[in-house]
Amino acid sequence: MTEDAKSQRVAAVLSAIRPLAAEYYRLTGKPLGVTGELGEYAAADLLGLELASARTKGHDALRIAADGTAHRVQIKTRVANAKGNGSKKLGTLSHHDHCDTVLLVLLNPVTFEPHQIWEAPMSSLAERLAMPGSKARERGRLSIGEFKGIGHLVWPSSGG
Repeated sequence: MTEDAKSQRVAAVLSAIRPLAAEYYRLTGKPLGVTGELGEYAAADLLGLELASARTKGHDALRIAADGTAHRVQIKTRVANAKGNGSKKLGTLSHHDHCDTVLLVLLNPVTFEPHQIWEAPMSSLAERLAMPGSKARERGRLSIGEFKGIGHLVWPSSGG
């Protein structure tokens, strides 16, 4: 199977899973366990990233700059509406020299389609994680609200 054919098949599988994951979430209030894959694929597709191999330490994708430099990108995904769920925690951020930037993909809780992607430099997130006074930060976890306060919206673009 060619890489293009494989990519098209993965897109088809994720399209089939999305409504099932959304229904499962509506019925149980819990994610089905595919939100990470949905977010990674959406970020790669929408932002032109190259997904890393499974189990690559510390990053999920690469952003290739015009000069050929590869920037390592960690992708976190949460089901959350655009305004709420600010206190909901992200998964543990791997911040030991394995990524340059982190993307937060927010999936619509009804459709599981991406509705926002936020980006923050890992160096800024690491500074926040190093601040004392929070057991969650000690474990490498930030809230959606904290992430948004550090990062900026990259999709949809504010320019239209």
